[in-house]
Amino acid sequence: MCGISGELRLDGGEPDLALMGRMLQRLARRGPDHEGVWADGPLLLGHRRLSVIDLSDRSNQPMVDPELGLALVFNGAIYNYRELRSELLAKGYHFFSGGDTEVILKAYAEWGEQCVERLLGMFAFAIWNQRERTLFLARDRLGIKPLYYSWTRSAFRFASNSQALLAADVDTAIDPVALHHQLTLHAVIPAPRTILQGIRKLAPATTLTLDAAGHEHSRVYWRLQAQRPARPRTEAEWIEAVHAALRLAVRRRLDVADVPVGVLLSGGLDSSLLVALLAETGVRDLRTFSVGFEDQPEEKGSEFEYSDQVVARYQTRHHQYLIPNGDVLKRLPEAVTCMAEPMVGQDAVAFFLLAERVSQAVKVVQSGQGADEVFGGYFWYPRMAAETGSAVERFRRHYFDRDHPEFLDTVTPTWHGPDYTADLIAARLAEPGAEDYLDQVLRLDVTTLIVDDPVKRVDNMTMAWGLEARVPFLDHELVELAMQLPPELKIGGGGKNVLKKIARGLLPDAVIDRPKGYFPVPALKFVRGDFLDFMRDIVNSRACRERGLFQRAYLDRLLAEPEAHLTRLLGSKLWHAALLELWLQLNVDPATRVNG
Repeated sequence: MCGISGELRLDGGEPDLALMGRMLQRLARRGPDHEGVWADGPLLLGHRRLSVIDLSDRSNQPMVDPELGLALVFNGAIYNYRELRSELLAKGYHFFSGGDTEVILKAYAEWGEQCVERLLGMFAFAIWNQRERTLFLARDRLGIKPLYYSWTRSAFRFASNSQALLAADVDTAIDPVALHHQLTLHAVIPAPRTILQGIRKLAPATTLTLDAAGHEHSRVYWRLQAQRPARPRTEAEWIEAVHAALRLAVRRRLDVADVPVGVLLSGGLDSSLLVALLAETGVRDLRTFSVGFEDQPEEKGSEFEYSDQVVARYQTRHHQYLIPNGDVLKRLPEAVTCMAEPMVGQDAVAFFLLAERVSQAVKVVQSGQGADEVFGGYFWYPRMAAETGSAVERFRRHYFDRDHPEFLDTVTPTWHGPDYTADLIAARLAEPGAEDYLDQVLRLDVTTLIVDDPVKRVDNMTMAWGLEARVPFLDHELVELAMQLPPELKIGGGGKNVLKKIARGLLPDAVIDRPKGYFPVPALKFVRGDFLDFMRDIVNSRACRERGLFQRAYLDRLLAEPEAHLTRLLGSKLWHAALLELWLQLNVDPATRVNG
């Protein structure tokens, strides 16, 4: 796991080495173990390495293969790299390193842009072809690894976060379509947009090829289907198939590492099941990590009562951290500077503070993100399924943070326009390949919403401390299988029915049958005291007033009764506004630039 960056000049000039130094400085937290740069004519590559596979210098990057005329920067992990290596050796390729990075180089040499279809894992990478003078970029099927880019009149640049691109000349004007998504879709801004006009991101399951003149070609190499198989299966057969696929996904993410691998144990079903499956496959001396926060009268701040039961059953080497609210507030700005995009989920800060501590013990963890989306765990899924009306209306009533009329009340007239978010969601739900309405919703969540919500948060907040998070529930083969399940095997039994049946006997019943929990940071939901003062200062700041995004009357209503204004997903609307403004102040305002 690493941070990657690059610059391809489009004007005949030479890349800016000083600029690359600034970009790499903003990627340093993602890769504390090594920094490298490499240039060839109009192309400059940069890399910050977190050493996980093949810890030797042979796997440092940028990795160059003079014989093949290829150079690579890569962020991620390829779980089938050993099998691919054997196949490529049989074809006559020679290897000088022992990790997964070089396998990608050889795979590209052998299969070209189709190489991505053979990769099983999480990845974002760029390959420079010295002979053809082309740059090839790729992102994994489910967008687990980020890849941002920007165009100017003189150059194409890419990086693992937007902060690195902001080190150069970037149009930092707000994208009005993205703003609508930000405030309507729980801060999800689907690719290729970001909140800034000048920064875009490569969509999941997509490759992009461009030459030194700036001509580009993109390709979508994988599409998720959500339909029943030709041969029906019994419930017992489905449970057995999912159990086997999940066990394999967990094992893959353990075996492909030359360092110890731990588990982020929240106390919920998903992470607890990861512990059970690792034990089931024979793992001993497993390291687990839990974090909790101060309670509020309305909500507990930890799930230790459940994680402790899992620890007791499997005798893991457990680490438990309780973080006071004062620490949360004090560290909030630092966490926001590590967000590639403004993220409103309460657990972003939780993951940031947990990752800081976990990174002192291990370099790699497994995490339960994706289980709710893949296996139907959220409370709004059955509510959507029971609704009537158009597909987007059924979705809107239970997911949108604010309907379009409220959006118009939220932002100043400069940002008024059509209901961009409803149009987007309607189009995504209507895509072919989904058998019924719940199939449409779950596919949308897995391929779009999760990418720019929990998955992005986990990557950003763990990599801020050089900690690699692996997500077995987003193994693409497991996801393909799960999307074939009848919906009742997902939403039945209060959600994640098939996972609960797999877990029965492996986990304490109290963990399986407990109400659905969330990674709680109550102070960001029930806004009061010092947290309210903090948010009031942000939205009343001179920078916020001069930016002119929000209508003052709307902000005043939120400030008057912050706990009365929650979204349908139970997020604080005041926090949503304050977080967006704070992100812009910390990440954009000090480095405001226009096209260069």
